[in-house]
Amino acid sequence: MEQFRGAGDKATLVKITVLRGNNLRGNKAESILNYVRAEFNGIVLGDSQKLDAAVDQGVDYNFTCSFECSDAAHTLDDMAHKPVILTVIEVLPKEKKQKEEKTAVIGQAIVDLLPLLHGQVSFSSTVLLHPTPGSPAEAPSLDVTVCVPEPLLSGVQLSDSNLLKVTVETAYSVPEVWNPVSGSGPPSSYVAALQVPLTAEKEQVLMFSNGLLKVGGESEPMGRPRKWPLGPLLAPGAQFIPGVSMEGEPIEMEDGDLTSIEDRDFRKEAETNKKRVSWDTERRCFLDVDGGEDETQLSFHGVAYVDMAPLLYPGARRVRGAYQLYPFYDSDLLVKVKVASTTAIQGFFRIWCSWGLPSGSGLMHCISVLRTYIIIEIALEKSLVPKRSPEELAKSPSFLAALLPSLLPYFLPSILLYQAVQEYQAQIASVAGQVLEQYQQLFGPAFLPGEKPLDPTSQEQRKTKLLGELNYSGKYFAFKEQIKYSVVRIVREKMLRTEAFSDPEQLQAFLSQLYVFLVDEMHVALNKTLSVDAQETQPRPLVDGAQLIHFAKEAQLNGDYQLAAQYYQEQLTRDRSDPAHWFDYGVLYMLTTDYQKAEECFHYAVSMEQTHLPSLLMCGILAEMGGRFEEAETFFEGATCVDPANVVAWTLFGLFYEGQENSIQTEMAFLEATKQQRVALVVTPPCRVETSDPDVWALFGHIHHLTGEFGKAQECYERTLDFVTDATDTHPVYLRLGSIYLQEGEFQRAKTTYLRACKSSPSCLTWLGLGIACYRLGELTEAEDALTEANILNNGNAEVWGYLSLVCLQTGRRLEAEQSYKYALKLNLQKEAVLREIKALQDHVGFGNPCF
Repeated sequence: MEQFRGAGDKATLVKITVLRGNNLRGNKAESILNYVRAEFNGIVLGDSQKLDAAVDQGVDYNFTCSFECSDAAHTLDDMAHKPVILTVIEVLPKEKKQKEEKTAVIGQAIVDLLPLLHGQVSFSSTVLLHPTPGSPAEAPSLDVTVCVPEPLLSGVQLSDSNLLKVTVETAYSVPEVWNPVSGSGPPSSYVAALQVPLTAEKEQVLMFSNGLLKVGGESEPMGRPRKWPLGPLLAPGAQFIPGVSMEGEPIEMEDGDLTSIEDRDFRKEAETNKKRVSWDTERRCFLDVDGGEDETQLSFHGVAYVDMAPLLYPGARRVRGAYQLYPFYDSDLLVKVKVASTTAIQGFFRIWCSWGLPSGSGLMHCISVLRTYIIIEIALEKSLVPKRSPEELAKSPSFLAALLPSLLPYFLPSILLYQAVQEYQAQIASVAGQVLEQYQQLFGPAFLPGEKPLDPTSQEQRKTKLLGELNYSGKYFAFKEQIKYSVVRIVREKMLRTEAFSDPEQLQAFLSQLYVFLVDEMHVALNKTLSVDAQETQPRPLVDGAQLIHFAKEAQLNGDYQLAAQYYQEQLTRDRSDPAHWFDYGVLYMLTTDYQKAEECFHYAVSMEQTHLPSLLMCGILAEMGGRFEEAETFFEGATCVDPANVVAWTLFGLFYEGQENSIQTEMAFLEATKQQRVALVVTPPCRVETSDPDVWALFGHIHHLTGEFGKAQECYERTLDFVTDATDTHPVYLRLGSIYLQEGEFQRAKTTYLRACKSSPSCLTWLGLGIACYRLGELTEAEDALTEANILNNGNAEVWGYLSLVCLQTGRRLEAEQSYKYALKLNLQKEAVLREIKALQDHVGFGNPCF
C-alpha cells in the first residue's frame, strides 16, 4: 500500500481566494468600508484590504490567502472536519475625538474543504454569508475559489483512504438533577467522546463538546441541520454544515439497543416529554493518516458500547441507533478493550462512546436506573468490505462456473431446433417448387404480367383440382415423405424429446401433433404457391399458458406429479424464455427429490433473468446441499443484492454462514433479517402475530394445512380472504379452504368459496369443488353444469367423471351414468369414498354399472 505523506514530506499549499461579496449592507452608512478575514484551524490566515461598497451592491475583494497542508500542521484530518471561516467586518465611521478604529461583524461564511480530499485540485463556490444578530444584511454571499497545485492524494491513496463520519445526536432520559448551576458555581458541561483508531498504531479521541441541556415537551424535529464540531461562532447560522441534516428512521430499522416493542412506549415518552442533552454534531475523521492523538482528560460518568461489526458486512456503510448508557468504571472498560482486541476485528469495531460532567456529580447510579440512552450514527464514505453489484455477480467466475454446466443443455436444444428449422425450410422450398411446376403443367403460367388475379372461387377450384392430381399421381405422399424427417425433428425438439417414447399415450399424443403439423404445413406450402395474398396461420392452442400453469399446480396439489410434469413440458414448448416456468418445473422436481434436474431448472431460470429471486435462493440451497459452498455464497449474496429487504433471503444467508461457522457473517445476516422482519411484521406477545399482509396469513394457512392442523388453517385462510387487498396467489387458498368446508360438511360455505374461486381463477379443480358442493346440497342441475365446466378444462380428471356418474344416477340417465363410470375407472379414480358411494347408488337404482 502506498504510504501517506509523513512529517518530513513536502507540504502542499492550499490557496483560498475570495473573489467578491454580494448584497452587503452595513449598520448605518449608505456605503460601507469593509474587509474579509480568513481563518483555518484556529489560525488567522490574513485580512483583505479595506474596500468601500455601496449598499446592496457587490465588492470585488480578489483576496488570496493560504496555508500549508502537512503532517506537522493543518493535516488531512483537520481539513476533513474543519472549514475555512470567512468573516466580513465593517469599519465604522470615526466619531469626534475617537482615537481607535471601531469595527462590527456583518456576517460569517463557511468553506468546506472536503472536495480536496476527494481528489479535486480546485473548486469554486458561492457561500452564504450568515449575518450576525442585529445585522441588516439580506441574503449576502461570497464568491470563493480554492485550489492546490497538485492533488492532495494520489490515485492509490485516494482508493485506500476512507472518511469516517460520527454524529452524536441527543441523549434522552437524562437525570433530572442535570440542571444549569445557578449562582457562583461553574456551569455543567456535557461532553461526548469517541476513541477511533486512525491507523493500526495510533488512535484519536473525537470530542463532542457544548452539549445543550433541554427540557422536555416536544420531539426533536427530523431534518434539522448538523453542526460543525467547532466552538461558538459569531454568526449562529455558520455553525451548520451546508446540505447535511439528520436522517431519522423507524425504531425497527435502527441498530443498537432499545428496539423491541416493549421499549417503544418508553422511548416515545423519553423523546417527547423528558429532559435531554442535544449535540447534533457531525465529526469527520480522515482514516489512515498518521497524526493526531488527543490527550484529553475528563471525568466520565457514562459509557455506551457501539457494536460496529455490522460495518464488516459487504456494502455496509452506516450504523445508527439508540445506545444505552451504563455507569463508567475503568475496570469494565478495560475488559471491553481486551475482548475487542482479541477478536478478528481487533478492537476497531468495538468502540465506546462516553460523556462527562465535572467530577463529584455522583450520577452513575441514576444513569443506570433511568435507562439513559444516546442516539449515535457512525457512517463511512466507502464500505470496508465492498459489495458486488448484481452485474458484477453475474460476471463473477463462481457464478458463471455454476451456470455453465446447465446452460449447455439449455442452448444445445435451441441450436438443434434452429438447425432443424433451417433444414425444414429448405425442404418446404423444394416442395413448393415442385408443386408450382405441377400447377403450371395443369393451368399454364401461374402469374402473367398485367393479368387480373383469380377470384376466390376460381382459386379454390384450381386448388381442389391440383390436390386431386397430386393425390392421384402419388406426389402428395412423396412430398410428405420428403419433409417428414425435418418436421419430426422440429416437433421433437419443441416437445423437449430426445429419447424414444416408452409410454403409448405419449407416443399417440406426439403422432397426433405431428399429423396436425404436417397437414397444416402442407396446406401452407400450397397456399403460398397458389396465392401471393395467402397468409400463413398457426393453429390456435386449445388452452392458454395461464390455464396450463393452473392445471400443473392443481396436479401438484393432488400429488399427480406425472401429469403436472406433462403440463409444465407443454408450457415450456410454448415459452422457454420465462424464468417462472423453469422455476415451477424445478419445484416439481424438488417434490420428487430429483435434485439434479431441479437444480438445472433453477439454473436455466437464473441464466434468463439474473434477478429472479426464488431461483437464486434455490440455486444457493442446492449448491449448499451439494457441498459447493463458494457457489452457494455467490447465489445467496446475489439474492440479497436483488432484494435487500427480503427476510427469507437474509435468513437463508445467515443459516448458510451458520453452517460455515462464520460467526460474524451469521450475526450480520440474522441482524439484517431481524430488521427487515420488524418492518414486515409487528409481533405481539405471547407469540401472536398481527399483520395486515394477506400473503403472511396465506403462508401461515399453508403451513397449518401441510401439518394437518386444518382448524387453524381455516382461520388463516378466512383471515386472508377478509382483506380488501387480495393475496398474491389466492388460488390455493380457495381450493384448500373449500376442501376443508367439504370435509366439515359446510357445503353452503364451500359453494360460496368455490364460486369466488371460479370467478377469480377458474380451473378444473375450482369447478369440481363447486360441483361437489352443489351435489351435496341437492342442486343437481348446478352440480352438472359445474362438473361439465371442469370436464371441458380437463377431461382426464377421474373424480370429475365419478361425480358426473353420481349426477346421472340421481337423474335416471342410464347410458351417461355408465359411460361416466367407465371413464372414472379407466382414469383410475383413487377416492375410495366416492367409489363406494357410486356403487351403493348403482345398487339402489339398479343401473349404471356395465357389469349388471
